[in-house]
Amino acid sequence: MIVVRQKPIAEICDMIGRHSRVLLVGCNTCAAVSLAGGETEVDTLLQFLKLANKRRATYTEFGPAVLQRQCEPEYIEGLEHEGYDAILSLGCGAGVALLSEMIGKPVYPALDTLFIGAAKGLAHWSAECSACGKCVLGETAGICPVTRCAKGILNGPCGGVSDGTCELGDRPCAWVEIYERLEALGRVEQFKQISSPPDNSTRIICEWDMTKPGDES
Repeated sequence: MIVVRQKPIAEICDMIGRHSRVLLVGCNTCAAVSLAGGETEVDTLLQFLKLANKRRATYTEFGPAVLQRQCEPEYIEGLEHEGYDAILSLGCGAGVALLSEMIGKPVYPALDTLFIGAAKGLAHWSAECSACGKCVLGETAGICPVTRCAKGILNGPCGGVSDGTCELGDRPCAWVEIYERLEALGRVEQFKQISSPPDNSTRIICEWDMTKPGDES
């Protein structure tokens, strides 16, 4: 799932301060699971913004709404936004982009989009994917070096690893983890394979239409 977190209240207030009526729009999928964009979070943020209004002596009015998903047009089409001059999105970056395209009003992100992650527990996710467009998980025992290695190295480890820990000191070395998992799977010979330099042309694809010939390959 896409993992998101709320921006600081002061930053949000600075973005929307010029508007008189703002609609807060949550997303009931990834953002809700991240405890950042569901109905509860929309209502909570609305109360915080009202308090900020009083402290800043501003007079912005707010309204709440929650869509099942902000990244699909059919859900946005039913959004009642008349009377509001701006939208504050509690969704990921894709939701902000599609709302902006469809609504025709200023749309501001209340959240920062962090990574594609896997659940590790209640409100706890691990970054597992950076959507690089060229997946190598089959060669690295399901551990993504682009995401988990601080340097994104495809042939590691680097010289900074010490006792299995990244030189940053805040994480285990991804390539040590890859080696240990390959060893446990009886595939340690795979570690000796040299990966080609990344093809960065696949990293950001501006549009992907599966209905067009060639896009299914």
